Formats: sequence, structure tokens, C-alpha cells
Amino acid sequence: MHKFLLTGLGNPGLEYADTRHNIGFLVIDALASKHKGLFKSDRHGFVSEIKIKGKTVFLLKPNTFMNLSGKAVRYWLGQEKINPSELCIITDDVALPFGSIRMKPSGSDGGHNGLKSIQELLQTQNYARLRFGIGNDYPKGKQADYVLAKWNPVETILLQERIDKAVECLETFVAAGLQHAMNNFNNK
Repeated sequence: MHKFLLTGLGNPGLEYADTRHNIGFLVIDALASKHKGLFKSDRHGFVSEIKIKGKTVFLLKPNTFMNLSGKAVRYWLGQEKINPSELCIITDDVALPFGSIRMKPSGSDGGHNGLKSIQELLQTQNYARLRFGIGNDYPKGKQADYVLAKWNPVETILLQERIDKAVECLETFVAAGLQHAMNNFNNK
């Protein structure tokens, strides 16, 4: 039986709740809500179990900080005996324009501390990731301030529609596979 682990990256705590860096949490929350999943506090994070097209899907929001996300991912892959080919990490990406989504089968961490932690602990770059564009409208040297800032008013208006598109992409990843998700959602 195929099981999936979909992990949204973010930082725990109210001060980070609506920041660009926590888009992974927002997408995972929307997916859980759509499928009536409830989160419970468990080892290394908040976990929910849902069904998509009859497949068991574990949703994870690590409660480790971003740069230790690999601990939670490695634990839940092992705990539920999930293959990394059934893993998808949802993360923010400053290299993509706001609201664009791009599913990838593998790749480098691109300087993202959450992905860096996951790759170090899993000893592989071969797992899917859904990159959610947050844009790069910040002065030189101010990237950390930008990603940890709240969404601006224009982004706030458009955000839910883009989150819904990311949710559809994840559902397609589970139901029809990575290639189908990439073909139907990348750069849309």
C-alpha cells in the first residue's frame, strides 16, 4: 500500500504564522482542511492523516525550526515506512515570482535551510518538492527580513487562490504521480 508524506516547511510560533517563509504550513493547512484532516501534536511536529483517492497521506508541519526540518521528515518517513519517492516538501522560493508554483523531482537545496537539513539527514536530493514563489522584492542583503515578513496587502488578496492551486497540485501528485503534477501545474 502506497503511503505519502507531504511536509510543509515553516517555523513554529505565532510570530512566524503569516510570514512568507511559512507558506508550506499554509498549504498543508489548506489541504488538511479540504480533506477534513485534524492535526495532533506528535513527535517532531503536527501530524494529520487524510485520504486522497483512497491513498493514505500523512501531512506534517515540523515543530523544529526550519533549519532542523530534516529531523521531523526522517522520523516520519521511518515511522510510517514511507519511501522518499512518496515524499513531497512544500517550501517558499525567492527565485520564483509571487504565487507561481513549480513541482520538481529533485534538486539542490538552493540555499534554503529547511531543504539543506532534509538533504543532510536523508542523504539524498531525490524527493519531490513543491516550490511556492514568494518573489524577491527586497534590497540587497535583506533576504532574511523579507522571507520572515508578513505578506503585503496585494499578496494577501491573491494568496488563497494560489494556495488552492498548490493544494490541487499536491492532490495530483498523490493521485496521478509526479510527472502528471509537473505537466499540469508548473508555471501556472
